[in-house]
Amino acid sequence: MLLLFRYSLPNQESLDQKEVPVEFTIATFLFFTALVAVLTWWTVRGSKQETDTDFFLAGRSLTGAFIAGSLLLTNLSTEQLIGLNAGAFKEGLSVMAWEVIAGCSLVVLALVFLPRYLKAGIATIPQFFEDRYGGAVRTVTAILFIIAYMLVLLPFTLYTGATGLSGMLDLKAYFPAETSELAILWTVIVFIAVVGGAYAVFGGLKAVAVSDTYNGVGLLVGGLLITVFSWQAIMGPEDTVFSVVDKIKQQNPDAFCSLGKAGEDVHWPTLFSGVLLLNFFYWCSNQQIIQRSFAAKNLAEGQKGVLIAAFFKILAPLALVLPGIIAAYMVAQDPEFAAKIGADSNKSYGALVSKVLPSWLVGFFAAVVVGSILSTFNSVLNSAATLFSLDVYKRFMRPTASMREIVLTGQVCSLLVGGLAVVAAPLIFHGQDGVFGFFQKLNGVYFIPLLAIMMVGLFHKWADGNSALVTLFVGLLAMSIGTFGSWAAETAEGAKDPGWVVNWFGSGYHYMGFVFVLLVALQLWLGSTGMRRAKPYEQHDAGAVDLTPWKPAPYVGGFLVLSVLGIYLYFARG
Repeated sequence: MLLLFRYSLPNQESLDQKEVPVEFTIATFLFFTALVAVLTWWTVRGSKQETDTDFFLAGRSLTGAFIAGSLLLTNLSTEQLIGLNAGAFKEGLSVMAWEVIAGCSLVVLALVFLPRYLKAGIATIPQFFEDRYGGAVRTVTAILFIIAYMLVLLPFTLYTGATGLSGMLDLKAYFPAETSELAILWTVIVFIAVVGGAYAVFGGLKAVAVSDTYNGVGLLVGGLLITVFSWQAIMGPEDTVFSVVDKIKQQNPDAFCSLGKAGEDVHWPTLFSGVLLLNFFYWCSNQQIIQRSFAAKNLAEGQKGVLIAAFFKILAPLALVLPGIIAAYMVAQDPEFAAKIGADSNKSYGALVSKVLPSWLVGFFAAVVVGSILSTFNSVLNSAATLFSLDVYKRFMRPTASMREIVLTGQVCSLLVGGLAVVAAPLIFHGQDGVFGFFQKLNGVYFIPLLAIMMVGLFHKWADGNSALVTLFVGLLAMSIGTFGSWAAETAEGAKDPGWVVNWFGSGYHYMGFVFVLLVALQLWLGSTGMRRAKPYEQHDAGAVDLTPWKPAPYVGGFLVLSVLGIYLYFARG
């Protein structure tokens, strides 16, 4: 593919020979942004929003294509474009674990988790916890999800989106000279929140899923174009794809090593501890991600959508990792480019885009980036609204509420959560070095305890709700200590020395793995003693959708898992 673009696209100099007016860039940006909105409206026009199922689960009408598109775009945002490419800039191919291993996690979702979720007829993960453990666990987990979305995921999405746009499009040039960087970030954050909130508040899940799918096409095209233009920028007249790989490896022998090396944030032992667990929970039990799979019209369509998404996740490093590796190579070749990045790897992708993207494509790429941010933001808002309306408001505050009241409370919740996230975004993440790794550590605080009670709940029939609550609170305490108490002090150079957690376990991810095993053992012990159900748990069919599986699903899933193993083995030596 790279060779095809190499000889079919004009070179970078010819593309930029004519200066494109700012008005053209703005018009292009507005055109593509508006186009997605119009196409979304056209697709969902006439859709009912009268019941909670209509609003929160798109009337259980989503087909495989929309499920796949929404899964991918809810996940793919500037947190990957900026964060993963920054990781690849520093550590090379090993950071692909966050994407490639997701393919295996999605296979498990399609074959193991999704049939159980659809059989239960649930709209939220806490509803599944209620069926398995009781109402108290449902309430606690719903509140936990909402708080985490409001203080971690949404602020991170907004902040990385704002910083990414600022670097890619040189937004400072559009503001008065005295405008501070923080003021620009605030402006972009508010813009994203207003537009993204409109989808989630007024359109419901169907509008979110459809807009995600359309934005997905743009992100796929735009992300791959950045890879192609970046590759083209370092190819000489006589170079081939393989000779360029050799040049990069001569400069950095570990650039294309899938297993990483000791000292890197992600290296092969962590694949079997925290990295795998975070990935597994994210794709199999995280409300914000899998809500669109709950909206499948039947199990077969749900499995198709999830497995299609798995295929594209395995290929995602082409757009989310490779540009970072290329940027690291270009730093040694171009002092001016290196100066733009400085010591902050988070600036590497923005600087790369600014350098290689033809000016006539800037408006299009800006729309793509904004679309990817919006897709995550509005999806999380919709999930937060679903959790509050169904698991808190309807259950405790007003059990007799009408469907319209429930939908209205979801819309109000979206506005409040979005507003608080706007305030929190710069306060939590501004000035934070290594923002993607910091984000993953914050996720681990609630991912690990929830995953522990989920796994015991699925595969152990006797542990009761009290055992789940004890395990959950112990896990939150242990992960909070490990996350916020894992750094000792700053060195003279300003870097942080690892504290007792990292020293004992060698990696924060190993600590996550240790806590997970400890929590599972704790709940199994509690479930075998005083916190035991009177009768073993048996799941009942709610009859919400047809549960006939997609026949090729096991074979497709097996092929995808083998593909992941093959990729790791092929690049094991770099």
